[in-house]
Amino acid sequence: MIVVTGGAGFIGSAFVWKLNSEGIDDIIIVDELGESEKWRNLVKRRYADYLHKDDFLRLIGEGKLPFNVRALIHMGACSATTERNADYLLENNYRYTCQLADWAIKQDVRFIYASSAATYGDGSRGFSDADAVTKDLQPINMYGYSKQLFDLRLLRQRAEHKVAGIKFFNVFGPQEYHKEDMRSVVNKSFHQIQEQGKVRLFKSHRPDFGDGEQQRDFIYIKDCVEVLWWLLKNREVNGIFNLGTGHARTWKELVGAVFAALGREPEIEYIDMPPAIRDQYQYFTEAPLEKLKQAGCPLSFHTLEAAVHDYVTGYLQKADPYL
Repeated sequence: MIVVTGGAGFIGSAFVWKLNSEGIDDIIIVDELGESEKWRNLVKRRYADYLHKDDFLRLIGEGKLPFNVRALIHMGACSATTERNADYLLENNYRYTCQLADWAIKQDVRFIYASSAATYGDGSRGFSDADAVTKDLQPINMYGYSKQLFDLRLLRQRAEHKVAGIKFFNVFGPQEYHKEDMRSVVNKSFHQIQEQGKVRLFKSHRPDFGDGEQQRDFIYIKDCVEVLWWLLKNREVNGIFNLGTGHARTWKELVGAVFAALGREPEIEYIDMPPAIRDQYQYFTEAPLEKLKQAGCPLSFHTLEAAVHDYVTGYLQKADPYL
């Protein structure tokens, strides 16, 4: 079996879609559905069974898993950068990951996990995924810190050569619909244009960036799952890797691509950034990909415009927007 934690979430369910497209359905979905709309991400997927994340951890701890595991793809986490409950993030994101990784290494099970570009903090220390740099990073929100802690644990235990970690940059695409305020700006922009004919973006509060000129490394979900699939097939490749396109683009360009996909001229309104997030805001992110490239991964990504067009016309405009 291939176990996908967070298998009903954004990246997890998209990876299950990729597995299904490769003819694989011996999959165990691990998640916590609660009252969210995540269950909709599973409707079109083929998999063997679903386990609540607490039950999965208990079965591992008791040595009572009723199936053999050949790979554990750990995408499950609270990904809200605005989450304030530090104890919850430490337990859910850090300690849970520690227990899964320890078990997978002991059982010689392929382990691929989600880290985050949020570990880079304000970007002042750069975005290199070299291990020596990772040790000096200072995240600026608790979510990023919860991810950084596990990366550091791997390095401290010298176990980074036994697992593969992915520092996802700004991922967007189908299956993110349940994420509410954490949905991508592509998703939010599409709905704002449909409802109001314009898009609201945050003003810049730094003199070196104009309004809408803040930059991110945006990457399409379909490109992300191709890299995960490659890592699954190449078990000898381990370490902590960046995953973006390697090319930063502005929010203005991103929103412009949404308007273009809809055949409309851009209309953007700039609004003040809430004071609560100003000190935690990243004005620039870009993923150096040399480490992943040197590992042999074929890096072929959608352009921003092509990815946005595919998302908008192939999914957001459809009655059924799911993969």
